[in-house]
Amino acid sequence: MKLHHTRIAAALMAAFSVAGLAHADSAIAIEGDASGTMPEIVVKGSKRAAPANIPATTEAVTAQQIALSINTVTAAGVLNYLPSVHVRERYIGDRNGVLVMRVNSSISSAQTTVYADNLLLSNFLNNSYATAPRWGMVAPAEIERVDVIYGPFSALYPGNSAGGVVLMSTHMPERFEAHVGVDLIGQHFKLYGTDRDYNGGHVSASLGNKAGPWSFWATVDHLDHHGQPQTFGAATKATPAGAPAFTRVGGELRDTDTAGNARIIGSAIGSDRAVQDTGKLRLAYDVTPTLRASYTLGLWQNKSHLDVDAYLRDGAGRAVYNTAATGAGKYVKFAGDANYYTLAGTAPGYSESAHAMHGLSLKSNTHGAWDGEAVVSAYTQGTDISRAAGNTGSLYDSGSGATRPGGTLTRADGSGWYSLDLRGEWRVDGTPKSAHQLSFGYHADRYTLQSVTSAVAGDWLYGAASAAPSSNSYGKTQTQALYLQDAWQVLPAWKLVAGGRLEHWRAFDGSNYNAANIAQYRQLNYAARTGTDFSPKLALSYVASPEWALRASLGKAVRYPTVAEIFQVINLPSNVKQNDPNLKGERVVSGELVAERSLERGLVRSSFFWENKRDALISQTDTTVTPTISSIQNVDKIRTYGLEEAFELNDLGLPGLDLNGSVTYTRSTIREDARNPGLAGSVQPRIPDWRATLVANYRASDRLSYSLSYRFSGRQHNGLYNTVTRQYNDSNPDVYGAVSHYSVFDAKVVYKLARQWSAALGVNNIGNFKYYVNPNPYPQRTVFASLKFDY
Repeated sequence: MKLHHTRIAAALMAAFSVAGLAHADSAIAIEGDASGTMPEIVVKGSKRAAPANIPATTEAVTAQQIALSINTVTAAGVLNYLPSVHVRERYIGDRNGVLVMRVNSSISSAQTTVYADNLLLSNFLNNSYATAPRWGMVAPAEIERVDVIYGPFSALYPGNSAGGVVLMSTHMPERFEAHVGVDLIGQHFKLYGTDRDYNGGHVSASLGNKAGPWSFWATVDHLDHHGQPQTFGAATKATPAGAPAFTRVGGELRDTDTAGNARIIGSAIGSDRAVQDTGKLRLAYDVTPTLRASYTLGLWQNKSHLDVDAYLRDGAGRAVYNTAATGAGKYVKFAGDANYYTLAGTAPGYSESAHAMHGLSLKSNTHGAWDGEAVVSAYTQGTDISRAAGNTGSLYDSGSGATRPGGTLTRADGSGWYSLDLRGEWRVDGTPKSAHQLSFGYHADRYTLQSVTSAVAGDWLYGAASAAPSSNSYGKTQTQALYLQDAWQVLPAWKLVAGGRLEHWRAFDGSNYNAANIAQYRQLNYAARTGTDFSPKLALSYVASPEWALRASLGKAVRYPTVAEIFQVINLPSNVKQNDPNLKGERVVSGELVAERSLERGLVRSSFFWENKRDALISQTDTTVTPTISSIQNVDKIRTYGLEEAFELNDLGLPGLDLNGSVTYTRSTIREDARNPGLAGSVQPRIPDWRATLVANYRASDRLSYSLSYRFSGRQHNGLYNTVTRQYNDSNPDVYGAVSHYSVFDAKVVYKLARQWSAALGVNNIGNFKYYVNPNPYPQRTVFASLKFDY
């Protein structure tokens, strides 16, 4: 870490430790009337999405907080100011927004669990940047509240929640409501040879009503946004024999790569024009005053075009994209450079998806002796295709012109998952304050993978796939679980929460085909595998005084391999993904010590947390070969510990000024790895050492509010320690290709125009900070302009 980053983190730590953190059950809520003025914002308890008696730290963000202080047009964007939470949303509309919490990395999607109204949104088909939660199934306008649970300390949630759980609850009306919102988005992006505007628009409308026992809520959401380039093409030095023909080109950009080596950049790749639509319908019927049945239908579709842009020009001014495999177009030279170079293909791409989600639930809310809930859901990928152009073999053709080359087509149609949850609550003495409150339940899920990659001989964008695939992967995983948890009020000041979760996992029907393998290994069929584990949980809390509360939590979790980790192989032009049918499940033992302090106008929390993980599943890519080869490996033992400070202060110094924030230090190291003993003592990839957030809201008048926010993430490494060179391969971290630190300010102004009209103007990344996540650049300064109508 550079010195100035250390000073920033130290200053934040000192400032935040004086104040502390927001309490899990506190939220900013709006109270007002129909006078046409902006409602007064007060701190009060709000309805939690999280169940009662969760023996872990929880944090929340409400619809009102989102409206007043967060610039976002996606559900993923609402989480980025919570302590130790980040969503890897590389651009607006990114479908690969992996949820990152205290102990999981930005490419480990299967270590956290996300629900919306208790419907499972987590995509456990893989543990990868490409299988993020299905955030698109929730429009921001639907969100009423989001609760975040840290760590695997509750028996109610699966082993995949070892990193944490996100519970989104959406709105259901008590009267007639109608809402319309329009957002315009603009970013000027400048990096290497790209210097242009990337703009977008977002429209959302919702309508709902309650009439007698029936209520409904319908939402439609449309996003059309053009994101900045995601990768940049680099020239590769070549050593041909003799003096072959070459083309003299110019316009290149030179810099230093992540390892400190000279680099030549010749193109921008992967600028995504994403057009996404979400349609959602929720129906509810109150069978009795305490029993509600509900049905949810969600439809999401996406069309995505990936552009390419060449920086290089030949002597006649023509754009130069690729070098050919053979012949006169194989090599280029740059002015003043005697070396020969080849250029990787700057290929465009296209993807199209149409997914559906169904959910049916029956839930009681008596607050008496017994309550229960039954939830069944299905998520199906009706259409899920990705197309990529192959190298045209021509210096002057990117593959996006009128005459398009062949390429590849990958289909994941038919993949998806089903889940069932039966939950019960027994309050032994029949009251909400029963000395014993038992939670018990049954869970089942099944994930199905169907993936076929084929060559497209003709037109990569519209051509048919070849009859024989180049690779395919099929398989299923199934998990069943029983859990029991008792919240025992031992004494008025002491509560003990003890429980356990028994899980049985099965992987079956696994097979894959790889045309590139020799004959006896092209088609592989795998035997079924099973595993059964018990995960105990224990937490003890003590209310020392009206101001102080203490808690100690301990829990075990087992995260079984995903279906793709053990069964999937993919052959793409630039990357081959290999599976391992013998991977072990991750076994995690975590702990947390928490102290909370109530203040006259706020709250403070200090948390010390740790995790011991055995057989950690970590994705690695060998970049020394072409195409690169990615695979998952078990690493024997990883130890992580950290300290998190957070606070909430209200009416700080003057009425209407509220402040909340957090700072987290984390240290995660590999302790043992029999496969690569040299890794012992090195840092786990993608876990930042420092993280911080700070959000200030000021209500200047009944109509006007201001918000200023800050996000900071410190040093982290991109890959495992290189046991050959005895160093990390990202010694130059704050450049394209690495996982860099960031220090970003955001702001938002909201003005109540009239009784039912409001407008907002916001800016994310005010200072235009340039930062990266391997290898992609995050957005630079982005402006949001919004207009909303609420009836």
